[in-house]
Amino acid sequence: MKFSDRFLALLELFKLRMTFHILITTLIGFYIASPVAIDLDWLQLLAWTLLGTGLLATSAFCFNQAMEKDFDKVMERTQGRPIPTGRVKVPTAYIAGILTCLLGAFLLWQKVNPLTAGIGILTVVLYAGVYTPMKRLTTLNTLVGGIPGALPPLMGWTAAQNHIGIGGMILFALLFFWQLPHFLALAWMYRDDYRRGGFKMLSLVDASGKTCFRQIMVQSTLLLLISLLPYWYGLAGKAYLVTALIAGFVLLWLGRRLQRSGTRQDAVRLFLYSLAYLPVVLIAMAIDKQILFVG
Repeated sequence: MKFSDRFLALLELFKLRMTFHILITTLIGFYIASPVAIDLDWLQLLAWTLLGTGLLATSAFCFNQAMEKDFDKVMERTQGRPIPTGRVKVPTAYIAGILTCLLGAFLLWQKVNPLTAGIGILTVVLYAGVYTPMKRLTTLNTLVGGIPGALPPLMGWTAAQNHIGIGGMILFALLFFWQLPHFLALAWMYRDDYRRGGFKMLSLVDASGKTCFRQIMVQSTLLLLISLLPYWYGLAGKAYLVTALIAGFVLLWLGRRLQRSGTRQDAVRLFLYSLAYLPVVLIAMAIDKQILFVG
C-alpha cells in the first residue's frame, strides 16, 4: 500500500467532514461569547481553540472506529471504513487516537485555558469510553451520546470567556436536543443495519416505530423551546427569534410527517433538514448576537 493511500486512509479515519461540522459549532460558540472586537489576539486564540478541538474530535473518532471494527464489518453503511477494509490497522488507529488526544489537550491547556482543555478531554472520554460501548447495551446510548456531541460549542464559549455561564449552557442545550431527532431519524433510516451490527437503538424497540417517532416529536418540541432561550436571556435578538421559530416548526412538521407515514423517505427528509437546521439557527444567532451580552 502506497504512502499516499495510507495517508488518505488515515484522513478518512479522522472523519474530516464531521470534524469540520464540529468546528463550525465551536467557532460560533467562540464568536458569540467574544465581548471584544476582532483583532490579532482574538484570531490567535480562535485558531488554537479550533486546532485543539479538531484534534480531540479526531481522537474520539479513531477510538470509536477501533473499538467497533468487528461491528462495522457487518453493517453496509460502515463496511467501507478504513479499518474494516484493512487500509488502517487497529493499533494504528489507537496510536493516532492517543497522539491526537494528547496533542489537542496540551494545546488547549497551554494556549487557551484549562477549563476548555478539561471539557475537551471529557468529550473524548464520554464518546469513546461511555457512548461507544453503551450502543450495544441500552437504547439510552443516543441520550448519552448527545452529551459529548453538544460540548464543542461550549468549548468555544469557554475558550472566549474562561467560564461556562448561562450562555454556554444554552448553547450546550441547543446542540444536545438537536442531536436527538437528528440521530433518531438516522437510526430509523438504517435500522436494519443497526440490527445486523447488534446495536441497541430506539428504532428497533418496535417494528412500527411508534416509540422512536414519539421521541422525535418530544425532543423536537423541547428543541423548539430551548431555541427561544437565546432571545429570552438576551444572547440574540428578534431576527434570531423569528428564524428559530420558523426552523423549529418546520422540524416539528417533518417529524409529524414521519410519525404518520413511517417511511424511510420521510426519515431521510427529516435527517437532511436537521443538517440544515443547525447551521441556519447558529448563524442567525451569531449574526443577531447582542454585543452587550456577557453572561
